[in-house]
Amino acid sequence: MESERYHDSHLSEHAVNDHKEGPAINGTPTELGDRCVQVCVDPGTPGASPEERQAMLPQDEQKPIQTKLYLKRFVILTIFSMYSLVNAFQWIQYSIITNIFTHFYNVSNDKIDWLSVVYMVAYVPLIFPATWLLDKKGLRITALLGSGLNCVGAWIKCASVRPDLFGVTMFAQVICSIAQVFILGLPSRVASVWFGPKEVSTACATAVLGNQVGTAVGFLLPPILVPNTADDLDLMGHNIGIMFYGTAAISSVLFVLVALVFKEKPPLPPSQAQAVQQEQEVYSYKQSMINLFRSVPFVLLLISYGILTGSFYSVSTLLNQMIMTYYKGEEVNAGRIGLTLVVAGMVGSIICGFWLDHTKTYKQTTLMVYILSFVGMVVFTFTLDLQYLLIVFITAGVLGFFMTGYLPLGFEFAVEITYPEPEGTSSGLLNASAQIFGILFTLAQGKLMTDYGPLAGNIFLSAWIFVGIVLTALIKSDLKRHNVNAGVTKMDVKAVPVESPTELVPNGIDYSVHTESRI
Repeated sequence: MESERYHDSHLSEHAVNDHKEGPAINGTPTELGDRCVQVCVDPGTPGASPEERQAMLPQDEQKPIQTKLYLKRFVILTIFSMYSLVNAFQWIQYSIITNIFTHFYNVSNDKIDWLSVVYMVAYVPLIFPATWLLDKKGLRITALLGSGLNCVGAWIKCASVRPDLFGVTMFAQVICSIAQVFILGLPSRVASVWFGPKEVSTACATAVLGNQVGTAVGFLLPPILVPNTADDLDLMGHNIGIMFYGTAAISSVLFVLVALVFKEKPPLPPSQAQAVQQEQEVYSYKQSMINLFRSVPFVLLLISYGILTGSFYSVSTLLNQMIMTYYKGEEVNAGRIGLTLVVAGMVGSIICGFWLDHTKTYKQTTLMVYILSFVGMVVFTFTLDLQYLLIVFITAGVLGFFMTGYLPLGFEFAVEITYPEPEGTSSGLLNASAQIFGILFTLAQGKLMTDYGPLAGNIFLSAWIFVGIVLTALIKSDLKRHNVNAGVTKMDVKAVPVESPTELVPNGIDYSVHTESRI
């Protein structure tokens, strides 16, 4: 393709006499004013004479958008997933052995519940400054804050291993909850900044997977590391100390790795969409938020995502109390059921990520997973009291496969329908919605369980998940990021910079108009 820019100072005599019309293109005059017109003619275009092609030789070579994938992306993804894992472990490590911590600190169940709920409470007010920081200061600073605060909170917990220091362990958990504000919104940003269009959904699913693994480990290890030694409080404290010191040591190593290895972005962008986004120099956090809340599809996704993910948070927090109601003395199996719930969800996340990368069927996949989550929740609800732990393991696995597998789907669907808004902003709002619903659901379900039993609480969640299905069905799917990567852009998309290749319209002519001041 050969190109030439004609400015009004270099117009033909005919154009100078008539400032409203420019050179004729295929017999059609183009409008000029204080603008310049970029005319791109394919050498093979019918009707372009040799003289016209000679006159339109380029003065400057246009630079193509260069993209490249770096092996370091896997290192970045692994480190992020690891410190996200530790943060999720610290979230659930109290709740899964609620009866043990209530005995050790001599507090009620609801106090231990708040060690989990505080993660959700802290997230809601802090997500707005956190997403602003991510968009203004970037990925590396946000990662350092998340891993650093996670490390600090873990070490403070080591000083709380005494029955009269429940306040200290609560303070430490508050620090960890602030750390997760700088963690939960990063999966889609890490995936978009470092991974190509054919692997971005899988990368996002893997990043979310780290958090899910942490929850799984949080279900599995605490019942093993801290057995119920109700008659020996000193031994119980010793075991709790081992768990806390081990977590602090791992958190410290990961913080050092983030400081040494974690980079802001690769030298070259991994995709056309990311290159376009990086070219946008003007960014307004306020305007981005306004744009998101004006998007009806995003608002519907925001509510439906909050409902399903908040339900998962509530089930995870109250799982120990559900199991203990029907299966006395089964703390270890309660942890294993939680492990099954999350591990099945990890498998679901990876499968959904692969599926999205290959099919791009975001709405269909999201709606189907939502429906199957509802079915799984109903089955889990009405089989929990059958006195067969094997059935509980199976139903929890089915529930986890779809409910936890939904998490990366929501992130990626949001990025698609809100592009080119920053991924951290949309992800942060989704997580804020999840935390708000998580708080409400945990408190409401906990109250219903206390007054009427687990059945009432689970029916409450099932009803809300059904509402989420209806909202998801109403979402209009417009895959904007995918369209940019595929080269399918709408006329009102101001995405391609002047230095980048332009698309040819029929007959090889590009009519794109660029505003430019008169010299």
